Amino acid sequence: MSNDQSPAPEAIPTTSTTRSPASSLTHVYNEKVEAGVTKEQFSGGHGESALPEDKVEEAIENLEDDWENDPENPRNWVASRKWKAVCVVSFYTFCSPLASSMMAPGMPEIAMKYGITNPTIIALTLSIFLLSFAFGPLILAPLSEMYGRTWVLHLGNLFTMAFSFGCAFAPNTGSLIAFRFLSGLGGSAPIACGGGTVGDLFSERDRASAMALFSLGPLVGPVVGPIAGGFITQNVGIKYVFIVIGALCGVASCVGIPVLRETYAPIIRLRRAQKSDDPEAANRAHPHLLQEHGSKLHVLWVNLARPTSILMNSSIAFILSLYTAFMYGIFYLMFATFAQFFATTYGFRPGVGGLAYLGLGVGFAIATVVGAKSADQIYKHLAQKNGGVAKPEMRIPALFFGSFFVPIGIFWYGWSAHAKLHWIMPIIGSGIFAFGMMTTFLPVQLYLVDSFAYAASATSANALFRSLLGFAFPLFGQQMFDKLGLGGGNSLLAGLAILLGIPFPVWLYFNGERLRASNALTRDSTIPKQLK
Repeated sequence: MSNDQSPAPEAIPTTSTTRSPASSLTHVYNEKVEAGVTKEQFSGGHGESALPEDKVEEAIENLEDDWENDPENPRNWVASRKWKAVCVVSFYTFCSPLASSMMAPGMPEIAMKYGITNPTIIALTLSIFLLSFAFGPLILAPLSEMYGRTWVLHLGNLFTMAFSFGCAFAPNTGSLIAFRFLSGLGGSAPIACGGGTVGDLFSERDRASAMALFSLGPLVGPVVGPIAGGFITQNVGIKYVFIVIGALCGVASCVGIPVLRETYAPIIRLRRAQKSDDPEAANRAHPHLLQEHGSKLHVLWVNLARPTSILMNSSIAFILSLYTAFMYGIFYLMFATFAQFFATTYGFRPGVGGLAYLGLGVGFAIATVVGAKSADQIYKHLAQKNGGVAKPEMRIPALFFGSFFVPIGIFWYGWSAHAKLHWIMPIIGSGIFAFGMMTTFLPVQLYLVDSFAYAASATSANALFRSLLGFAFPLFGQQMFDKLGLGGGNSLLAGLAILLGIPFPVWLYFNGERLRASNALTRDSTIPKQLK
């Protein structure tokens, strides 16, 4: 049940026995638990604190503040303010994936400029960005839950800008790879906490469109990048690819820093308490928030461990992340091999070769429009059939739909490329794959945000896995295609896509609620249960 449907504090019954406010609320909390009301339904807060060691105390503080109806609560902001925040986060999320792939059409020029002959090293200059995407969220997601999401996003974008300029003037291969890694580290900030920001702003029933806009950046950015990068490389040189990336990040900061405000509820409330007319009284009114944010080393340790803990201790998170990681690996494998394939097979120069990535972009765009709308409609329809009670598993039917298009697109691309058909055929195949990838990526992101108590950490766990495979696949992809051919290699990938993407979503749809109810990392299930 959504937090938006929590009972208002004034509706909570009182008793004739005299109690302190805290003991009275604790009594009411216990009464509701005994009546079968879940913690999720009782809690009036939006965005749980980074280290909630005592949920009863957190619920008490939420009710005392009437946080559910507080105008400073991000979920109570006017729609225009919410969407401005989402647009800024999406802009940031667009810039860093753009930086990850914009150099792809210019990889032959990179090899010539630095004298690189080893194909693995050439691929490494592209994919090293994804390695930092894997590990950056492990640090940045917990920092966003300790100090707030906003400045993590701002500083991450500024780091990407600075090190992109470093890539432009790198004197040798080693420094280029190092600057690419550091640029990706800053660029992982919106990947780490952007999903959490969407969860801060929108309830479960309303966040599909916002999550689609946020998810568009990591998928469309890498497609737009090579299209622009190909013409830039061809006309003015590979150095200016990195200069353009840095300039775009600068524009994003000029827009984002004045517009974006903090969305993480515990940080908003803690800052308000510390800035009040009587800070000591405010601190006494929020012992739980102060306790949880008092020991920074303790908070940092717990938060650093949480994404890995989610990945390793939740079968749901692990398998969903494995599936999205596998698709992400194929996605970046296409980036690493498109330039050489279309140049040798169809004689495309870097500028025109960048247009080969357009099929991916069209697939993503169609999926964003169709997938977001249909996913939202399916979710609301299933919730209505369930008496108005929505469950994360109601996101899964949209995943069924997208999972069928992924292997179809891979087969189409691989065998049309193998047969050297007209150049439009492999591009159409890549577009079908992109459509399937986006329509599966969105419900997975929504399911993780809906299910886990720590949205930023859950999406960071997913980003860790997918970025590792995005880094690894290009390193061995060319060797695989040399051995098996484009048809055979892509058939292998399509078969694995069927194995990972078809059976598990069906199983999860019927068993996910039971798994969530038994796992301390996930939100309370709609199955009534006693809280300990």
